[in-house]
Amino acid sequence: MGGLFDLDNLKIQLKDLVVKINSENFWQNIDAANKINKEYSKVKKIIDNYKDLEDSLNTLELLANELKEEEYNSELKSLENKIIELEKETHLNGEYDNLNCYLEIHPGAGGTESCDWASMLLRMYERFCEKYNYSFETIYEMPGEEAGIKSVLILIKGDNAYGYLKRESGVHRLVRISPFDAGKRRHTSFASVTVTPEFTDTPNIEIKESDLKIDVYHSSGAGGQSVNTSNSAVRITHLPSKIVVTCQNERSQLKNKDMALKILKNKLYEKYLQDEEDKKNALKGTQMNIDFGSQIRSYVLEPYKLVKDVRSNYENNDPEAILDGNIKEMLDYNLKNIK
Repeated sequence: MGGLFDLDNLKIQLKDLVVKINSENFWQNIDAANKINKEYSKVKKIIDNYKDLEDSLNTLELLANELKEEEYNSELKSLENKIIELEKETHLNGEYDNLNCYLEIHPGAGGTESCDWASMLLRMYERFCEKYNYSFETIYEMPGEEAGIKSVLILIKGDNAYGYLKRESGVHRLVRISPFDAGKRRHTSFASVTVTPEFTDTPNIEIKESDLKIDVYHSSGAGGQSVNTSNSAVRITHLPSKIVVTCQNERSQLKNKDMALKILKNKLYEKYLQDEEDKKNALKGTQMNIDFGSQIRSYVLEPYKLVKDVRSNYENNDPEAILDGNIKEMLDYNLKNIK
């Protein structure tokens, strides 16, 4: 088990956090203090679980000759599963990994083909949420002219939602026989996915009313006739940054405006964090690849069946199962193999 985790490094992290917590001015910045306390609890939990597992393994080794083979194998399997879960937990150590997340999908060029592909991806993530007890709500959805969707934004809630799904950001490629082509020819479609954390705190972000352009209009998409009875959908453009957010999931215009402002603040804080990271990298003389437009995965339905993640080299020969939301194995694999 020692090869799976860097226990010494975790102990050093814990020691550094204890020093910060015991410092005289620790509580002067409440937000920073709460963040450090949260990190301390997380690291301590990993170390405690590690020690408990190590003790259990040692006990099992001592009792090996006294247990029946079935009992021994059952205990061993249980411990192996706990080790796998602990290993995942050590990989979900990013500052925002434990947060809920926004997932946004936009089709690439290609009209109906790409719009349909975007809707297939949306269904894949919704089915994943249903299978693994993540909740989701649609903030905004614009249907395609003939089929599929032109854009969609959903909020996913659950344990480590952002940590699990953040590696889904990028371009997803589909190869199939087009259901919209009378000649039954093979088509390649693209759609982009962007995953961002739902920040619980957005310091340094102030939004001036004079910087906003607010439009209201009829909601579109699913929801029945009642969704179109008033100008409830809200689109907010932040003029300095050119960021545009839209919300239509509430019937109340006021509630949609509040939600749109919350999402806008979230996007502005994400931009602020990225700008700060760029400054650090410039000082270090390094360059970070922040191009979310790069292709990350191919889903091939014809002339053969294959899903391949080009970053981790994960492969699966059952694309239909993947598109039905069975992506946890892939997410777990990518968690360990994509930095």
